[in-house]
Amino acid sequence: MTEATHFAASTPPIEIVSVSGPELITYADELAALLVETVDSGASVGFLAPLDRGAAADWWRGRAAAVDAGDQRVWIARDGERVAGTIGLKPAPLPNARHRAEISKVMVRPSMRGQGLGRSLLAVAERAAAEAGLTLLVLDTETGSSAERLYRAAGWTECGSIPDYACDPAGTLKPTTFYYKAIRAAG
Repeated sequence: MTEATHFAASTPPIEIVSVSGPELITYADELAALLVETVDSGASVGFLAPLDRGAAADWWRGRAAAVDAGDQRVWIARDGERVAGTIGLKPAPLPNARHRAEISKVMVRPSMRGQGLGRSLLAVAERAAAEAGLTLLVLDTETGSSAERLYRAAGWTECGSIPDYACDPAGTLKPTTFYYKAIRAAG
């Protein structure tokens, strides 16, 4: 783990750390539990309910090669050894888009929501993006979800929505809203 940020709103403090591919594999079961809990709570993060925990762990293990290749970054928020949240950053791969990245899989355990952990995860990813020379971040979320409040409060700008873009965990098509945030490259 290359860096750590402490989130002091809880006791003991939650540590936010960047993970390598092998570390991601080590945390796959805990991340699977977080993913299943997130889907079960109704959050639209790309999966349908009921989500099998083994399939969720396999999905996380499948990200390890991309993390090792530098095609994706993943941070976890740890409350001891328990994963309380996560966020991903995927730099755009094409030459004309090397200035931007997508924020993905922002998840916070339902019992930890509303305490600023999501905002802290966003801040860590935004800071890392700036340090990497990126100047534009994008993300999408289900229209009307509680995540929209988080993104707006963190300074993200809504740029439009598409009806029936993705299914919620129950399989019902829902609109998706897209957001962007211009950031300053660290220098």
